[in-house]
This record gives sequence, structure tokens and C-alpha cells, in this order.
Amino acid sequence: MTVEIGRGCTACGACLLTCGPRALSAGPRRPLVDDSRCTDCLACVEVCPADAVVPLAGVQR
Repeated sequence: MTVEIGRGCTACGACLLTCGPRALSAGPRRPLVDDSRCTDCLACVEVCPADAVVPLAGVQR
């Protein structure tokens, strides 16, 4: 599984601060996801105040 940052993202940065493995990085409009670093902890999903971080089931890495 990995995550996707949806259009509802307000670029608050909460997910960036929460991501220990640094799978999320600042992007021009919203964070970018590095699937190779994601550990599927889903802390970013839990901390997002806009519910813009969405887990994607069935994605194979």
C-alpha cells in the first residue's frame, strides 16, 4: 500500500513532519510521495487535518 495526496491538501506540512522515513517531500502545490521510502505506517493519514492523504490499497511496489 502507499498513499496519494488529494486535491483537498492545504499544504499545511503536518504530514511532512510526521513522516519518519521521509517518504513525503514538499512539492509545488502539495507533498510528493516517494513510494520506495514509504513504510505504510499511515501516520500521514492520521495527522492530515484536511483528510487529503488517502491510502491506496492494492498498489504493488
